Amino acid sequence: MNPRKIAAFALGPILGSALGLITLPIITWYFSQEDIGRLAMLNVVISFSTLFFSLGLDQAYVREYHQTECKSSLLKVTILPGLLLLLVTLGVLLSLDNIISNWLFELKSQILSISVAVAVLSAFLARFFSLILRMNEQGIAYSMSQLLPKLLLIVIIGSYVLFSVKKNLTNLLFANVLATLFVCLIFGWNTRNEWLSGMRERIDFTYLKSLLNFGVPLIFGGLAFWGLTATDKILLKEFSDFEQLGLYSVSISFAAVATIFQSVFSTIWAPTVYKWASNGDCLDKLHKVSRYVLLAVIVLFCFAGLFSWVITLVLPSSYTSVQWILIPCIGFPLFYTLSEATSVGIGISKRSSMSMIATTIAFLINLLGNWFLIPSIGAAGAAISTCVAFGFFLVIKTELSIYVWRPFPRLALYSYTIILIFGAIVSCIYGKSYQSSLIIFWSLLFFSVFIFFREELSELYNWARSLFAGVIV
Repeated sequence: MNPRKIAAFALGPILGSALGLITLPIITWYFSQEDIGRLAMLNVVISFSTLFFSLGLDQAYVREYHQTECKSSLLKVTILPGLLLLLVTLGVLLSLDNIISNWLFELKSQILSISVAVAVLSAFLARFFSLILRMNEQGIAYSMSQLLPKLLLIVIIGSYVLFSVKKNLTNLLFANVLATLFVCLIFGWNTRNEWLSGMRERIDFTYLKSLLNFGVPLIFGGLAFWGLTATDKILLKEFSDFEQLGLYSVSISFAAVATIFQSVFSTIWAPTVYKWASNGDCLDKLHKVSRYVLLAVIVLFCFAGLFSWVITLVLPSSYTSVQWILIPCIGFPLFYTLSEATSVGIGISKRSSMSMIATTIAFLINLLGNWFLIPSIGAAGAAISTCVAFGFFLVIKTELSIYVWRPFPRLALYSYTIILIFGAIVSCIYGKSYQSSLIIFWSLLFFSVFIFFREELSELYNWARSLFAGVIV
């Protein structure tokens, strides 16, 4: 994939996050904290359903795409089993006296239950349609399919404000469900040739069985990671209240800006690292890249620690603590990205079970952390627990990669990881009381990179200067 195509795929996450930052403050001013918390449960069930009901066949589709001649047949055989299972499951749940809305929102409403079902079904279909665009390297279509629903959400929420529409969960959920449905329709239109052709194909059940043998085991690893990232929200709902869940949801939404770094890096990293590995000259390059990623993680943490107060300027006063909860919340995307750079040995050695071990241990740590912390400090406890869990995830995955592949220096990696987690925890719990001291802490940590990463910074400076000189010429 060349730089232009990478940029085309990165355009969607980058501009989508920017639009999200516009929509989020509007929602916090217009809808109650409890309803925003309830909306977070919709995202939890969508992510679970998409993962579980795909039956791992979405991964099988990616693996088999370039090896099969009849790609429309491959699409049908991978999407149909999970789709049928999902339709049956939704049909049963919708017949059980509003069990969906009661469990997710603690409200009995057939409209809410049907809305959730539509969102789940739309997200499932959109997952497979998006894979078609990705495998065909249609980056612009993929990015536009992500951007247009965000614009639609802004238009709907804006119309609510303009026409004084009732501020309730039904309208908030309707706006998000409509955006999700719009994603599905756009993806479906852009890929209509493939799935319309696939409808005419016959299913090869022997081929389906082989795909299931590959895909189903992947579900367990996926569910472990889903548990690692969703436990905090579920236990906040169970052990605290929707108000705390709303506070946490808003914090995560702002922290999601860091996923731009994760998304762009992951898109570029995988093909690059395997190319290096095939040439047999990757160890020094991998260590250098991991140093650059660590540098970026430290800087982004420091920026969050120093400037998180800015978001209070656009949020209601009831969300003041978001500025502190935000800091540990960025631990998930940043530590995960760092682990991608430090654990390439797992992929190179084809020992994917090691990733599942790291995920499972981190999930159990997060489960225990949330269990003990949420009842006492609510959203702050969920943020701290998840940050610590992903810190362990980084260390465990890195050590397992070294075990199955090759060692590399990691004193700086682990030292800074511990310092960042410590700073995030203290900021989250004591930020309001020790704001001046924390500004000093994050400032000193920021300036430390000029000492410990002076070689990397010098290389970046020379690269930027040569690039600028080339543009001027």
